[in-house]
Amino acid sequence: MRTLIVLRHAKAAQVPGLADRERPLTDRGERDAKRAGDEIRAAGFDPDVVLCSPALRTRRTAEIAFPETEISYEREIYEAYPEELLELVRRSDPGLGTVVLCGHNPGVHELALGLAGGDYGFRPGAFAVIGVESAWADLWPGEGRLVSHWDPKEH
Repeated sequence: MRTLIVLRHAKAAQVPGLADRERPLTDRGERDAKRAGDEIRAAGFDPDVVLCSPALRTRRTAEIAFPETEISYEREIYEAYPEELLELVRRSDPGLGTVVLCGHNPGVHELALGLAGGDYGFRPGAFAVIGVESAWADLWPGEGRLVSHWDPKEH
């Protein structure tokens, strides 16, 4: 069994005149990123790698949530469609057991729903844990199983 954790970046500030890619996390976003990482570890998941958008808010979310985990910054995650995100996951090393994808809505939410279904929102800082039976390279929509979903506003 493999595990894909789909994580939306935590709450980012709206700063007039600042490029979207450079938006920082708010104080709440920093706290929620730490809580997300703590929740993931408390559930027994130890990510092998984090595939992360290069935008500041995703980089910071990943760094706070997974300080001891290798982070691979992938520019194609920024503004990606769910099909593009799935293709990136498919390229993961076959020996990896747990992969985190840290990105942006609507792509990350649509990826999680496409893989494992469910009926939940995906606010900033939320994540879905998806169990995967197939090899990463063979992963297709509908083949995952929703293990859990976490939203910082609900906890």
